[in-house]
Amino acid sequence: MRIANLNGRAALVADGRAIDIAEASDGTFPSDPAGLFDRWDELVAWAGDQNPVTHAASVSYAATDLGAPSPRPSQVFGIGLNYADHAAEAGLESPESPLVFTKFASSVAGPDTEVTLPADTVDWEAELVVVIGRGGRNIAAEDAAAHIAGYTAGQDLSERTLQWAGGTPQFSAGKSYEGFAPIGPVLVTADELADPEDLRLTTTIHGPDGAVTTVQDGRTDQLIFSIPALIAWLSAIVELRPGDLIFTGTPPGVGAAMEPKRFLRDGERLVTEIEGIGTIEQRFHARA
Repeated sequence: MRIANLNGRAALVADGRAIDIAEASDGTFPSDPAGLFDRWDELVAWAGDQNPVTHAASVSYAATDLGAPSPRPSQVFGIGLNYADHAAEAGLESPESPLVFTKFASSVAGPDTEVTLPADTVDWEAELVVVIGRGGRNIAAEDAAAHIAGYTAGQDLSERTLQWAGGTPQFSAGKSYEGFAPIGPVLVTADELADPEDLRLTTTIHGPDGAVTTVQDGRTDQLIFSIPALIAWLSAIVELRPGDLIFTGTPPGVGAAMEPKRFLRDGERLVTEIEGIGTIEQRFHARA
């Protein structure tokens, strides 16, 4: 199934049509998208009998109606250098264990957004994002699939100057400005995808003059640490909670690794697409 945050209400969507989950279930499930994750197993069982295309209450919707499919995660994890080619372009060795940082939850945004550039060194990082459906501690890798609600597309936007400021890098601060964790357009369950660990993801920059530049083009089969391995590693340290997000890493092609370096500019659009999931778009504006 595909779950959307449609104008702040939880919806099942398919082929451009949607049904309101709270209304279609006669109030069995909440209208708040964040509330679905605490009832995830029940929701999955109910949704199997629903068809957003043929349902009597089906409505059409626009991309601009969509918000973050997990709008208020209690934890947002980022995984650094999880593609070998990205580590290489950064001039770093591939890690021997996951490199973890957090993006503060207030940076989470929907899939179609306006973003103010806080500085001149804002970079892009396309990522497959895992949404936790069933929480827990010490989850074995072989059991990880049962704890995943689904997958969505994300951008780990990063203000590189602040990220590397001072004697100790400020990863979380540099990656947590308003709108720096856009996700969407929908949450897609694993049964909708051929293989979540082999999906194409791309990033293109669209200039004010109409020029389009592809900066990232990778596949999730290049992850150094697999999604089950990440869930096992994280849950051995912290309790994963329903609705939590795991940004699983980015393929090569980020602006900080280019020569000369290339960062996002006023008037540009950033379009991120993940095979089987969809597209998100951010439009950037200079700070007033």
